[in-house]
Amino acid sequence: MSGAKNIYICSNCDAQFLKWSGRCLECGAWGTLSMKTVDEKEAKNKTVAPAPAEVINLGKIKTENLSRLKVNISEVDRVLGGGLVAGSLILLSGEPGIGKSTIVAQIACALTGAKNEVIYVSGEESAGQIKDRFLRLGCDLNKIKFVSETNTEKIISTLNKEKPVLVIVDSIQTVYSSEIPSEAGSVAQIRASAVKFLEIAKRENIVIILIGHITKDGQVAGPKTLEHVVDTVIYLESEAAHNYRILRATKNRFGSVNELGIFEMTAGGFKEILNPSLVFIADSGQEISGSVISCVMEGTRPFLVELQALVTKTVFGYPQRKSSGFDLNRLQVLAAVLTKRTKINLTNQDIILNVVGGLSVGDPGLDLAVSLAIISSLLNQNIDKKMIALGEIGLGGEIRNVAKLEERLREAEKLGFTKAMIPDCAVKARKLELIKVKNLEDVVSHITYNT
Repeated sequence: MSGAKNIYICSNCDAQFLKWSGRCLECGAWGTLSMKTVDEKEAKNKTVAPAPAEVINLGKIKTENLSRLKVNISEVDRVLGGGLVAGSLILLSGEPGIGKSTIVAQIACALTGAKNEVIYVSGEESAGQIKDRFLRLGCDLNKIKFVSETNTEKIISTLNKEKPVLVIVDSIQTVYSSEIPSEAGSVAQIRASAVKFLEIAKRENIVIILIGHITKDGQVAGPKTLEHVVDTVIYLESEAAHNYRILRATKNRFGSVNELGIFEMTAGGFKEILNPSLVFIADSGQEISGSVISCVMEGTRPFLVELQALVTKTVFGYPQRKSSGFDLNRLQVLAAVLTKRTKINLTNQDIILNVVGGLSVGDPGLDLAVSLAIISSLLNQNIDKKMIALGEIGLGGEIRNVAKLEERLREAEKLGFTKAMIPDCAVKARKLELIKVKNLEDVVSHITYNT
């Protein structure tokens, strides 16, 4: 037969394969593949051309501002870009026990009003457990409804009937679609359920927050395409030694991904930290060598951080480079530039760098502070605790300007700093004594002769 070929079709999920197998690779069923002969030419002739898609003229569409729901939690609104966008699908992820359920409960409480109805869907906890959490947070339960269901089709049917403003699904790994013959939490189930939630979110203008678990590597469990399906991906992060949490967006179709929300975990839920600079600066009351204050920009917010460096003589083998909260490769580069462009020899010195408070930063404006901390620790010279250091360092040892330098200096002025070591550029500072340096040799000279 011209153009004919044999294929194997699964009787359980209709998947097609060119070779026979005892088990279907799609649904996992055993002994369901059967051979069928098809004529390619005949099938091609019977193909019906689909109707053309509708073409929309973008020039004739009236531009409207995005409708946002204010959460009234300033740190959450900041990360989301100004509030919850109607019809958006949000993925919230984080480690077990970090407080994902707590923060979505507080969001639900903040939204409850005359017309703001919230539905909390959970396949992991009972209604009594959810109520106990809401009462502990001091929430009004009149506008919050609970659905104990894991079937996606039933959940969507409920949403079509109730028409809530906000839906919280805890978690996406526990729900399943009856149309997909696999277990809840599998790649196919997570993808299918997320797409169904996306459809109803857009169609009914409902904000849906999906809580997602993470793997051992710190990634969202399930397919990577899940992050492409949703509109916003936010992570709740923490350090084991601290009781504060950082809310960070890695994807946001309706706002910036450079904003941070910082909270303190208390018995009554999350408490906003309105001045994060006080969190990331240790108040030890004494000056120690290797400790320098700098300022980072996360979105529109400047806040101060403390960098600590410990430089000791290498005891065995090659010199070690260890970093906590700062890019290790960048630390290697700065150590090489210091050795090459100054009289400081770090080829036989171990360098350990730490960002106080457990914050992870990648701002190039910290280069000068890191180098200053390394030099201070090596020479055992204290740095003035009222001085801030800002600047990027090039491979030639030159000190380059950084973005939003004046905003960073204003933040330092608010917190009582009196000096600032910055690149040699035109900048305004009302109260700060500016120490302008052109290269690393100027930095070494300042520490040698002024400390």
